[in-house]
Amino acid sequence: MSSLKAPSEPALRLSQDPRVRRYSSHFADLMDMLAPISVVEAYLDSHEGWFQRCAAPMAVQPLGRHGYILTLGSFGNFGFEVEPTIGLELLPQANGIYRIVTAPVANPAAKGEAPSLDDLYDVEFNASLKLDAPESPGLCTQVRWELDLSVWIQLPGVISLLPEGLVQSSGDHLLKQIVRQVSRKLTWKVQEDFHESNGLACPPRRKAQF
Repeated sequence: MSSLKAPSEPALRLSQDPRVRRYSSHFADLMDMLAPISVVEAYLDSHEGWFQRCAAPMAVQPLGRHGYILTLGSFGNFGFEVEPTIGLELLPQANGIYRIVTAPVANPAAKGEAPSLDDLYDVEFNASLKLDAPESPGLCTQVRWELDLSVWIQLPGVISLLPEGLVQSSGDHLLKQIVRQVSRKLTWKVQEDFHESNGLACPPRRKAQF
């Protein structure tokens, strides 16, 4: 059972306000780890070390036993910007699959923000990492991971004067750019950190799968 507290206010994603827009993106990638699955599992289980190292330069703060407060970076559309800060919980593995899900941050002040910003955006983060032992020689473990990210933002009323399709497509495009940049960097850093931590030579980076 999670020790994290439930949010005190209803999620923005449930709002019926027409100014609230939802933007979403999907990301998938693959990491080659030159070690047995048991070694990779031991590394991933000790997330209090690698997560904070690999998430930098994004700001990270501990949240409970298995959670972190993470600032994703600047997100904007038509000159309107927020810097989403969300809680993430790294769930213990189940059958070789690790999951990272959104964790509620009960007190907006704990995120280092003015409480008013908490009403401007809402984030849903769902990621999974699956460990496989491929048939190819020379590769001991492959980590396949996927991320589904949705962001709800309450935009200024003046944006409603623009065409609906333009507002939605431009926001989706911007979010995909941010996810690709952050996710690719995080993938590389986890791969490099794992091999460095275990005194292993890091295999070359794979071409992005998008």
